[in-house]
Amino acid sequence: MSLLIQEVPATQAPMALLLLADPSEEKIISYLPRSRCFVASSGGVVVGACVVQPLGAGAHELMSIAIQPAHQKSGHGTALLKWVIDFFRRSGASRMEVGTGTFGYQLAFYQRQGFRVTAIDRDFFIRHYPEPVFEDGIQLFDMLRLTLRYTAHVA
Repeated sequence: MSLLIQEVPATQAPMALLLLADPSEEKIISYLPRSRCFVASSGGVVVGACVVQPLGAGAHELMSIAIQPAHQKSGHGTALLKWVIDFFRRSGASRMEVGTGTFGYQLAFYQRQGFRVTAIDRDFFIRHYPEPVFEDGIQLFDMLRLTLRYTAHVA
């Protein structure tokens, strides 16, 4: 079944889905008003969502990307990420940034699309979340900052 990806108003962002990627509803609510939200639908059902915030000077940050658990490992996440990368490339962006944990499938997910580690934000998950955040039974402490630099297309 094909995937339809489209932008929706931030007020229509599927919060339950976004909470799969970021456990803090308060944090999501704080960045949604200044962000762009994209949803991926299959057969009329929203299966994925992505939120991107402008940073200025042609840079954007991928704040959240999530796929419904029943649709994970189907290629929908990769399709949504590639679509969003291309969308901002076509809009003239110079780079896309993302923050993620220091291990796990998310790190490889971004690296497969060309993101490279550019910084470590030590103790990020301790400073910004009231409760410990776990991934695969391991507590997250540090956030890796990754960047995808867009290259100019030569005609």
